[in-house]
Amino acid sequence: MLSKEFLKKIRQVEIRTKKLVNTMFAGEYKSTFKGTGVEFLDVREYLSGDDVRTIDWKVTARMGRPYVKKFAEDRELTVILCVDASGSGQFGTRKQFRIEQAAEIAATLAFSAVRNNDKVGLLFFTDRVEKYIPPKKGRFHVLRLIRDILYFHPESKGTDPVLALEFLMHILKRRAIVFFISDFLGQGFDTDTLRIPIGVMSRRHDFVAITIADPAEERLPRLGLIELEDAETGETITLDTYDRRLLNEYSAHQLERKDSRRRLLKSLGIDSIELLTADDFTPKLHKFFQERARRYR
Repeated sequence: MLSKEFLKKIRQVEIRTKKLVNTMFAGEYKSTFKGTGVEFLDVREYLSGDDVRTIDWKVTARMGRPYVKKFAEDRELTVILCVDASGSGQFGTRKQFRIEQAAEIAATLAFSAVRNNDKVGLLFFTDRVEKYIPPKKGRFHVLRLIRDILYFHPESKGTDPVLALEFLMHILKRRAIVFFISDFLGQGFDTDTLRIPIGVMSRRHDFVAITIADPAEERLPRLGLIELEDAETGETITLDTYDRRLLNEYSAHQLERKDSRRRLLKSLGIDSIELLTADDFTPKLHKFFQERARRYR
């Protein structure tokens, strides 16, 4: 049973995100994400001006005169929130932990989807598929997703994004919108390892990468000797943060890792949003919706 404090936190997330959806993202979400396809309805006789590509050749041959297929646009969308639940999600040096920001982002996207009568599902992954909640509609379903994101305790701390992507490709039979929310940290996020599975996923589905980083990861503070622990493997290392060369090498490595991820996503035509735990995610999400809506008009 959840405590009163935790229920209050879930309610606060709901109030904040629903307000954002109603005031900022109400129309943008709908214009950003279009229907995923068409549904066959019936056939009718060919009329002058009809697209010849819609001719049903089997019916035409049987009837002795041309017939075309009739379709109805499928407006209902399926949104999947794919959340990295590995150990590094429990990190944050400023306003909040990564997993807390992930919850607010996921809630905003979920309420946007539900407002447009779309279905929303959730996948937690570490170095295994921790939990999968199939897509459904409705406010209570969204509240369950928020609760699970905030309250969920994974069995593992490692990361294997390829496993998560392969699971989704196997289970999603129709085209979906997949929001992949992660810090993109760990061996599994090596660009050579990730290129093929993430490329296949982006061709089959509308894939959006959301990266959540923390300012402390970009540059180490000068505190003398410090001991760092890998949140996913438990390995520790002692560093002398007064060593200027070490600090420069660390910053250069972090910058290269970020640039490598950006190049990979750009080369595959994948939209991405980069966020910091210290920042309000609203302006960047708002900008993403606006820019994407303009491209798809």
